[in-house]
Amino acid sequence: MDTFIGIRFKKETAKRFQEFSRTHFRSHTEAMAAMLDFFFYNEISPKEKLGPTGRTIEASIKKRINAVIAIMRDVEKTQTKPTAAMIASLFQAEEAPKKPLILEKAMREEKKEIRRKAGEKGFQKKLNTNNEL
Repeated sequence: MDTFIGIRFKKETAKRFQEFSRTHFRSHTEAMAAMLDFFFYNEISPKEKLGPTGRTIEASIKKRINAVIAIMRDVEKTQTKPTAAMIASLFQAEEAPKKPLILEKAMREEKKEIRRKAGEKGFQKKLNTNNEL
C-alpha cells in the first residue's frame, strides 16, 4: 500500500477540493492526479485563461449575425429592389409599332399593281359591252 503525506490547504480550498473529488473520482488522490495530468498533457497553466466562454462566443456571434442581416437589408433596399423595378418597367414598356419587312412591302405593291391591271381590263370589257349596245 502507498504511503500518504499531509499537505496543508486553507479550510475553504480543502472543502471545495473534497466536494469536487467526491463527485468525480473515487478518492482524493485520483482527483489530484487527474488534475495534474490534465495540466501537464495539455501544456497549460491553471493561471492561464483558456479563451472565451460559450456565453461570450454566443454573444459575439449574435452581434455578427445582426450586422450581416442589417447589411443584407441595406443591399436589398438600395440595390435589389430598384434594379428589379427598372427591369420590370423595361418589360412593361409598350411594344413598338410593327413595321413590315422590306420583302412584304414589295409584295404588297405587286399585288396592288396586279389588281389595278385586272381592274382596268374588267372596266374596259364593260365599256366595250356597253358601247356595242
